[in-house]
Amino acid sequence: MDQDKGYFFCGIGGSGMLPLACIMQGRGFSVAGSDRALDQGLVSGKFAFLRDRGIALFPQDGSGLTRADQILVTSAAVEDSVPDVVAAKALGAPMMRRANLLAELFNGSKISIGVAGTSGKSTVTGMIGWMLHALGQDPTVMNGAVMKNFVTPDIPFASALVGKGDHFVAEVDESDGSIALYRPTVAVLNNVALDHKSMEELRALFAGFLGRAHKAVVNADHDEVAQLAAELSQDHVVSFGIENATASLNATDVVERPDGVSFRVNGIATNLKVPGRHNVANALAALGAIVALGLPLDRAAAALGDFAGLKRRLELVGTAQDVTVIDDFGHNPDKVTATLNTLHAFPGRLLILFQPHGYGPLKQMGEELAATFARLLTDEDRLVIPDPVYFGGTVDKSRGSDWLAQMIAGLGKSALHIADREAAGAALVAEARPGDRIIVMGARDDRLSELAVQLLREIDARG
Repeated sequence: MDQDKGYFFCGIGGSGMLPLACIMQGRGFSVAGSDRALDQGLVSGKFAFLRDRGIALFPQDGSGLTRADQILVTSAAVEDSVPDVVAAKALGAPMMRRANLLAELFNGSKISIGVAGTSGKSTVTGMIGWMLHALGQDPTVMNGAVMKNFVTPDIPFASALVGKGDHFVAEVDESDGSIALYRPTVAVLNNVALDHKSMEELRALFAGFLGRAHKAVVNADHDEVAQLAAELSQDHVVSFGIENATASLNATDVVERPDGVSFRVNGIATNLKVPGRHNVANALAALGAIVALGLPLDRAAAALGDFAGLKRRLELVGTAQDVTVIDDFGHNPDKVTATLNTLHAFPGRLLILFQPHGYGPLKQMGEELAATFARLLTDEDRLVIPDPVYFGGTVDKSRGSDWLAQMIAGLGKSALHIADREAAGAALVAEARPGDRIIVMGARDDRLSELAVQLLREIDARG
């Protein structure tokens, strides 16, 4: 990498772009960027944070690109018509995808830990990063979510940690196929389920990811993962499981609480501050990475007890008038299942606002989403579905939230389509009674967190 060149991030506020920009700046590179949300006056706190770090922000009109030696970094979703792309081409400035830049950093690290899977990537990445930090390894961590352990008044958006040690931890993405770029020292695979690609494509991508690693950490409870792991040399495999007692790491004595979960891993007592049986599996995956690195399991398990979790992962926003509001990233069938199972383990009706994270994902996984909600909703629960996230561009809108609500209703459960997100939230506030829990669910839209806070205020204002 040429440190004299500047990097310009188109969409710098995105969950995958912001931490990468922070890591690049932390390593001494000149960083600037633009974002459509900035132009629209949205999520101003995030952009204030970037400016406070000395990162120059520009309108997404091409004005930030002025030199041919700037490198334009884009996500896979950025179209050629975006003004920043047009400006870069006119200048002859080089362009690269976000995933290629991340892979360059990752593959150039002495010890690289890649975390993959349809669900749980961000949490496992955060857990590994926290344990390495607590064990004095000073890692660099690239996450798609804010890690609460590293949040400070000066760093409220701590989705990246820039360390000076040998370890580079990153969640890697299968949705655009970029997982094929990574050559990990340790590859962690939590699960394989339908999301952005067909199962055949996913199996091939994840198999390649595991095969390129020196050590593979795999979920022995998950049939798809176990089948992929069976093709590997078992000397290079660390397995984990709750149900599978023969796994390298096995959890027993699982006890769930509303605010956490405790268990024993290979006899070592472990206590998590994050709830849900799925977080036991996440913890085992993270501990598997630590074991694969040759670090002590007992010290890592003790450190894991101080893991504070991630923003928007079953995050408690607050309680008012005995109504609790929760902000959650659940957006695919696996994540929705984990969230609803965790919440249904304890009393209280669920009032759910689920915003699909795009028209494309609805087309890919809509039937399975509908079946998931129909299977897990109780007769008392309420579900409202606003229109999907849409930030512009060309997209097939043949399947929208009205279609999803009709699918769920056809499977025997109640679901209401309310196109406007604020109106959907207001409907849940009007419905809420003491003991209820309101859950705001969805991905790719930072405004959902703002909505969750607003709903809590409205509940409180009812007196």
